[in-house]
Amino acid sequence: MSFAGDLHTFDIFDLLAWIQGRRRSGTLLMTRLSTKKRLAFRDGFLDWSTCNDPRETIGQALVREKLITEEALFTALLKQETDRRRLGEILIGEKLLTEQQLMKTLRGNAEAHLYDLFLWDDGRFDFDDSSPSNESPSDLRIDLRTLLEEGRHRRERWQELRKRFPTGEMTFKVLGDAEQVANPARKQLVRLASEGKTLAAISLEARRSQYDTALHIAGLCDEGLLAVENIEAGVAETDPVALIEALLAGAEMRLKEGRFDSSLEAYERVLALDGVNQPAKKGLLAVVDVRRKAKVADAIPLDKIPVLRLGAMALANESFDPQEGFVLSRVNGQWDIRSILKLCPIPETGALVIFTRLLEHKVIDLR
Repeated sequence: MSFAGDLHTFDIFDLLAWIQGRRRSGTLLMTRLSTKKRLAFRDGFLDWSTCNDPRETIGQALVREKLITEEALFTALLKQETDRRRLGEILIGEKLLTEQQLMKTLRGNAEAHLYDLFLWDDGRFDFDDSSPSNESPSDLRIDLRTLLEEGRHRRERWQELRKRFPTGEMTFKVLGDAEQVANPARKQLVRLASEGKTLAAISLEARRSQYDTALHIAGLCDEGLLAVENIEAGVAETDPVALIEALLAGAEMRLKEGRFDSSLEAYERVLALDGVNQPAKKGLLAVVDVRRKAKVADAIPLDKIPVLRLGAMALANESFDPQEGFVLSRVNGQWDIRSILKLCPIPETGALVIFTRLLEHKVIDLR
């Protein structure tokens, strides 16, 4: 049975109480602006969850809990691209994490995903009990009753915090001595505030939920360390997930087109918004790598004729992006590279980089 609706007409508490009370199994998709959370339930218990918000990934949770470093996470994500294993499996295999630490963090992250939903005042839900709830190996078996009680408390506290901080587009000034702050997490918030970052930007860079960030900022204000400096009343709340996704997509597209400076600028804009964004860091490395290949591509003789090294069946088993597929579709053993470049709807540099990749992966030869 599929069950969908709007949070304006069906409260998240009622929805979760229905799942828990009826012991439902299925997948719940929650959507607000560009943020998407997916939670899987079995017999009324929460089994696993995912979210596209960069603050809420399991990798960032592990870094936030000081279980691994940013460098270790970055290295593991790069390795994940080649061997396709799950992040936790890689970290455990590298002896950087224990299975117990991973499961504890997965549980805490799933609870955080659900707690955040209690603060949503709008959004859409889609519950589907026809989809399997065992897409992930984690079997967290989290009882919703305790989470519902904590959720009610957080919603009440959030309403109080919103009166103090009505928008995420507000900045703070430092009044006290930041060196007196012993807690590293709170010291980080003071530092970000001193840099003129908004409440929304502080939340994003600190990898903390809006609730957690506002709660700590309120405490720092009460202690006289921070004070509200500027409130831009009437400013619409930003959608950082949408902005980051758009910038990353644009950077990747420009990279494929050979517009290296433009791609680099987009990745740097992402890092200005989110200083530890892993895809942007990987993107910067990709720009360096593709620029290197572009220099090699400049040496490709345009009068050479490309020929396929792989048969039709072998080609079908390969994974090519649309631009690579277009270039390959023009390789007929008769046209030289110069002729194919004239037919390509992408810039010449980008097409030559594609030829370089195809040569490196032994998909084509030149004669």
